[in-house]
Amino acid sequence: MKRTSFAAIFAMVLLPFVMHAAAAQAVPSYDLRDITVGMPVGDLPNEGYVNLTCAKDPGRKLATWSAWRDCPADEQARHAVRFDFDPETSQDGTKVAGHPVLLTVLVDDKGTVTGLTIETDPKARLYIRKKAFLLGNQVKSRYGAEGWDCREQQPTANEQPVGGVFLREVCRKTVPGRMVTVERELFRKPDQDAKSFVDQTLVRITKQTN
Repeated sequence: MKRTSFAAIFAMVLLPFVMHAAAAQAVPSYDLRDITVGMPVGDLPNEGYVNLTCAKDPGRKLATWSAWRDCPADEQARHAVRFDFDPETSQDGTKVAGHPVLLTVLVDDKGTVTGLTIETDPKARLYIRKKAFLLGNQVKSRYGAEGWDCREQQPTANEQPVGGVFLREVCRKTVPGRMVTVERELFRKPDQDAKSFVDQTLVRITKQTN
């Protein structure tokens, strides 16, 4: 895939984040819809979200956000709740910037949303999944193009470019009250065929402590 085609694809992908801050602001006050890392979980509306489950115990379903304590805590005492967008309010499904995604909120023992992860869905259809690395660019643009600390890795002997492009990148940026980390990967392993390759974006937004 040529770089010129990347630009054409990017121009066609819309950014459906709900903008609660003024357009002139470089950094949005909300991270995803009406979710902001650092807010009380009790302020999250139940409307607009469905399929609340424990990330570490998918069989355990939650009726509302208030049941977050039912999910097991990790080593940092955070409770991970997986969720989807309600199809009645999001006809395109659980997507961010046109990409099917897996969404998880992390809640600490004080009931504060201390983290949010957005991961491109590895089970998405090929024609969508092959664009997954582009979500990282859109997230970086949303939080302001400047000020990112990015590290790129070179391919190992067992990794090959896809369409002439290899990508393994980790970018971090501190914004008011939180750290945004964007990880992007695009490469093929020797045992993968033309339709099987690594192409993903993982976004982590975590609460900053003073």
